[in-house]
Amino acid sequence: GTGYSSLAHLRALPFDRIKIDRSFVSTMETNPESAAIVSAIAGLGASLAVPITAEGIEEESLIHALRDLGCSKGQGWHYGMPLSIEQVTTLLAERNLLQPRKSLNLGEREDAVFPVTRTAAGQ
Repeated sequence: GTGYSSLAHLRALPFDRIKIDRSFVSTMETNPESAAIVSAIAGLGASLAVPITAEGIEEESLIHALRDLGCSKGQGWHYGMPLSIEQVTTLLAERNLLQPRKSLNLGEREDAVFPVTRTAAGQ
């Protein structure tokens, strides 16, 4: 990634995934340095047995290149544009992924909804 990321965190902090910043992913097809960085991060994840998530996937061709490198997850506009909370609620409701929320006696509406939690086996 960029900013506060550091390879020292790989030893010092518990983590279960490495994310590759969109600035590298989105330019990996046109910039050899970005491609080398993405490849190196994917190799690092493989050697540590940690799954990789690539950010900034906007083209179908990136998906294939990233899969070839062993990236197991991806994020980006290719999968969908950012949505408002109202749009997310509508989308989840249309897919039957919402259920009524139980009242917590905290002044919340009893008819409010929240996303259904799925287990790893149910995904």
